[in-house]
Amino acid sequence: MPKGYWIARIDAQNPERYKDYVETARPAFEEYGAKFLVRGGEHHAVEGPARARNVVIEFPTLQAALDCHASAQYQKAAAIRQEVAEGEIVIVAGHDA
Repeated sequence: MPKGYWIARIDAQNPERYKDYVETARPAFEEYGAKFLVRGGEHHAVEGPARARNVVIEFPTLQAALDCHASAQYQKAAAIRQEVAEGEIVIVAGHDA
């Protein structure tokens, strides 16, 4: 079964309140086995528009990634994020080589 990944690109208009999102989301990430592979950091926009914050989160399975996003705990966090930031999140299946 392939791993699942969240790929998020975010611009936070209120960085202090964005910290509330991060703290509220933490229990959901822990419950579903999330591992942060990329969390902000230096980036280079080589094609298309960029966002200020780029995040890649690995989950043990695609289903775990989907379930985490759908969980009540994460949806509480998402409501905060949607108030203070703009961005996109896509959930993708890993490649089994």
